Amino acid sequence: MILSVGASGSRKAFSFAWHMGSKTSPTPTFRTKLTCYVCNSVNFGRKVGVGVIHVACPATTLNPANPEVDLEPVVKGTLNVLRACTVEKVKRVVYISDIGAVMLNPNWPKDRVKDETCWSDPEYCRATGDWYFLSKTEAERVAFEYGKQNELDVVAVLPGYVFGPVLQPTINLSSLLLANFVKGIYIKVEQGDGDTVPNKYWNIVDARDIANAILLVYEKHEAEGRYICMAENIKGIDLVEKLKSLYPDLTYLENFAECEYPHQLSSEKLQKLGWTYRPLEETLVDSIENYRQRGLLD
Repeated sequence: MILSVGASGSRKAFSFAWHMGSKTSPTPTFRTKLTCYVCNSVNFGRKVGVGVIHVACPATTLNPANPEVDLEPVVKGTLNVLRACTVEKVKRVVYISDIGAVMLNPNWPKDRVKDETCWSDPEYCRATGDWYFLSKTEAERVAFEYGKQNELDVVAVLPGYVFGPVLQPTINLSSLLLANFVKGIYIKVEQGDGDTVPNKYWNIVDARDIANAILLVYEKHEAEGRYICMAENIKGIDLVEKLKSLYPDLTYLENFAECEYPHQLSSEKLQKLGWTYRPLEETLVDSIENYRQRGLLD
């Protein structure tokens, strides 16, 4: 097995993954500039020959200056990894996507929980300016299409809002959302968010439980298709109340408003495969304590 990460950022940004892959486990981590495909420079397969976990690819930011231009390396980087896997006869690729590839589908019944059969609508994402969701959707679709056409076994894991102790030197967006959430600051994630805080579902999952999910779908022969990876659907107001019971001294958001698409998701498929997750309280406490140690709540 090998971990593949894109080289769109600095070496420092991926140093934690590099360290984990090379020192604390037998899993090698391969980092390359995925937008430039040269077979000999992306030939990680022969080092292991069994499987690849593609954990990172360049993705558009929330407000890109040139969204369609920024989208190209997301798709191209994904294809380059998969082409290398084909050349090296890799048996399985676990592609790490995002629930953003599920959430934005205006034709999905509002009273129906979203599962793996739901895909975000690319044209709707373009119309609403949700470029991050579009990039995740397009890249995941390309991964499955390539796998089908080239007889490559591709399985996708779609994490929700990722909380838990932060290992990397730079904080991820989900953790930043929570860190600001307990300081009374809301970061606008979707284009429809206004001055109020949308009382939508936070589809939360612990980073440690994601790691277990990835290994599970990698090792289980019967794993196939997409797997939503989230442990808890909790409305914003309820999350505030939960956090207040744990940390009454912190500052919390108050100006909530109901939203049109609250985005309730299901991870039933992944749980049927054997995945379990820790209690929400444990995730929240471990997250907040980690943020405090790192000075993120100052």
